[in-house]
Amino acid sequence: MDSLTALNVFVSVAETRSFVASGRLLGVSASAIGKSIARLEERFGVRLFNRSTRSVTLTEDGTRFLQRSLRILAEIEAAEVEFSQTNATPRGRLKISLPLVGEPFLPVLARFKKTYPAVDLDLTFDDRRVDVIEEGYDAVLRAGDVPDSSLTSRLIGSYRMILVGAPEYFQAHGIPQQATDLLSHACIQFRFPNTGKLQVWPLREAGQEVDLQVPTSMVCNNLEARICFALQGLGIAYLPDFCVGEALADGRLQRILPDCAETGVYRIMWPSGKHPQLKLRVFIDFLKEHLFPEQRLV
Repeated sequence: MDSLTALNVFVSVAETRSFVASGRLLGVSASAIGKSIARLEERFGVRLFNRSTRSVTLTEDGTRFLQRSLRILAEIEAAEVEFSQTNATPRGRLKISLPLVGEPFLPVLARFKKTYPAVDLDLTFDDRRVDVIEEGYDAVLRAGDVPDSSLTSRLIGSYRMILVGAPEYFQAHGIPQQATDLLSHACIQFRFPNTGKLQVWPLREAGQEVDLQVPTSMVCNNLEARICFALQGLGIAYLPDFCVGEALADGRLQRILPDCAETGVYRIMWPSGKHPQLKLRVFIDFLKEHLFPEQRLV
């Protein structure tokens, strides 16, 4: 067990590049982390890390040892999963980062908690790109591709981004028949919190992409505000279909310019090389089943 603890310490330092961060994640002091690494280096007779006042980096021997350590720990984790009782009750704390989106996430999260009351949910709603390992998250749910090769991901579902507006707005200002018509309309736009840039609308005419700077009647940095303003007839918004399906069905919103749309995906991601614990496995399965029930994505 001491050897396994030492391997876990080594992998943590290799992933975080910091004795302090590893100590914080593992609940021990940075000094204890340093002593554990020193004992490993003495045992194998090699230097595993290059240390400086500003950084901790793997040596060539350390890189080779990391590959072996990850395989060993993955096999042990797989054995624990394999031999765990099938009727075990998921329990414990799950720290999850989610986007700043209410629907359809909040109702599904509430249903998960009712289904698995022994799982304590620690949820952070934030559109910024979090460091899953450094900040101690069990998993992160985000739209788009996987930007970090150190994370394993699973596809949860897909959606369409569409242009919509309220009937009262179109009665007052007319319905755009082509993308260039948007130049004379009020547009409710989204500003990315990470970059400060405006979201680009995929505008097309006659099957060809067109580059237009649509008006910025209103700019928001969250989804709920854009939905509210669109419903109030303040302009046209570019929104995910799963958030406005009910409003489209009952006529409170109307879709326009169907060629100006694109598909997106949601993925849940967790640190690579680790088999998800039971509490995380049931969480992933629950999201996949209930977030987009009409979809059965592999």
